[in-house]
Amino acid sequence: MKRSRFSEEQITYALRLADSGTPVVDVCRQIGITEVTFCTWKKKYAELGVCELRKLKQLEDENARLRRIVADLTLDNQILQEIVRKKL
Repeated sequence: MKRSRFSEEQITYALRLADSGTPVVDVCRQIGITEVTFCTWKKKYAELGVCELRKLKQLEDENARLRRIVADLTLDNQILQEIVRKKL
């Protein structure tokens, strides 16, 4: 999973700026992102604060790590099953 170069504080700051009435184009130009990125952030993090956003990112990172572990174990299991089949 690609790591964002923006911190949780920057994401929430951008969303709060737009909510306070600053045009989205100006917010995007100020932070250095595209409008598509801003819309993605808004869709994903609309009502989250900094703490909730941190927790969400930590959970996403752990979920990705656990998925990699499961994939590795599944691959190991398949290799061992093939070896057993070849011996019989």
